[in-house]
Amino acid sequence: MYELKVVTHFAAAHQLKMVAKKCENLHGHNWKIEICVAGKDLNKAGVLIDFGELKQHVSIIMAKLDHKFLNELDDFHDDYPPSSENIAHYIAKTLQSMIDSSDIKVTRVTSWESENACATYIVP
Repeated sequence: MYELKVVTHFAAAHQLKMVAKKCENLHGHNWKIEICVAGKDLNKAGVLIDFGELKQHVSIIMAKLDHKFLNELDDFHDDYPPSSENIAHYIAKTLQSMIDSSDIKVTRVTSWESENACATYIVP
């Protein structure tokens, strides 16, 4: 099994309800996102997936999130708020839908909202 990881960043604001009072206020983060994909076989070029292709998919997702008020995006709502956990989940499912191979799976996405706090979605 081979696993690749790419790291990217985006800046955005969000507002969470029913959590610590401080986080209920509109606030922003500079998120660091770690994305892992895995597969058993390499292609004829000796790679699982070209890093350039993977990064292109990721940049499309980041463009949807970067410098946005996440609560206003159609992908997030009251039952699926833009928490670090749901952001990681959203990126994982969106990226998987973009990868043109049933042999390559998104395995996990980690969403760092600060230097010392993150959430990881591990794809079942």
